[in-house]
Amino acid sequence: MSFQPILAKIAKGPKVSKDLTWEESKQAMKALIEGDATPAQVGAFLIAMRFKMESVTELAAFTAAARQYVAPLPISKDLALVDVPTYAGKHDTFHALVAACIVAASAGAAVLMHGYDGVPGRLGAAGVLKALGVRIDAEAKAVAEEVNQKGFAYLDIGLYHPPVYRFLEMRQELGVRNVFHPIARLLNPARARAQLVGLSHPPHFEKTAEALRMLGSPRALVVRGVEGDPELSASMTTRVLELRDERLTPLGVSPKDFGMSVASSRDMAGFPPDQREKEADLLRRLLHNQVQGGQKDWVLMNAAMVLYAAGKGASLASCLPLARTAIEGGAAARKLEELVQQPIAA
Repeated sequence: MSFQPILAKIAKGPKVSKDLTWEESKQAMKALIEGDATPAQVGAFLIAMRFKMESVTELAAFTAAARQYVAPLPISKDLALVDVPTYAGKHDTFHALVAACIVAASAGAAVLMHGYDGVPGRLGAAGVLKALGVRIDAEAKAVAEEVNQKGFAYLDIGLYHPPVYRFLEMRQELGVRNVFHPIARLLNPARARAQLVGLSHPPHFEKTAEALRMLGSPRALVVRGVEGDPELSASMTTRVLELRDERLTPLGVSPKDFGMSVASSRDMAGFPPDQREKEADLLRRLLHNQVQGGQKDWVLMNAAMVLYAAGKGASLASCLPLARTAIEGGAAARKLEELVQQPIAA
């Protein structure tokens, strides 16, 4: 199929451009990934989609097509696995989600985080995990074994799906995000039954949940998260859409739902990109139960959310005691120690 008709359909301009069908979307993704589109066509497509905004069908079809180029990670179906994409990077707040996922893994969930560390001017989760001593450069097979044996691992999207990574990196050249950023969040490399997807762009909120439903996701939490990561805020109510058994339920989640006080911005404050060691030290102390107050509460809230996504409780609040026990009983600290030990060979 020629790429010109696809461009002509999406790039005619306001009120004239049309959405692609499912099959047209899959053909477009095939041409992009396999290099059948010229560089000029690639740039035109990405910018045209940026202006038109992808439809639910397009987003789901793009994701389904991208998934076909890589095999799912061989992670045991017996695990309570949660897929946690982290692609936004942090500028103003620390990575509570990183600590929360380790806490959740120590309390019975299994977590696969995936992302990349190339967002300009922002500190990614990968950099903090590396500073903690957790491996971030393992190939897919080794990542799967880490999750199977330890309940947590990080997957570099560049090592798992190089074409998607290549298009993510085009942000540096084009100066704006493109359709591959939401695609990466929905890839679900292990086809986990539970997904935790964060975003900050309002038009993508309901659309992302609807695309997950179209893709057949059994369970997902779509979070208007802190700085675009799937994090609940400790300082305000966070909008969440829960997908479960094809039903979408809107939620408004606040610290008060967990019996906690609203935190200040100081409690959530992060570190510059060149101070990842300082952030790693904070996360290490949090996991060792050496930090109290708003910072600990923020981690606990998000650990409870991961545990809830994993099916470890009937409600978000009911998962909080599991998270608290994991930190205060030492399980979270032991899990970190386990993760920084000699990694499993590929």
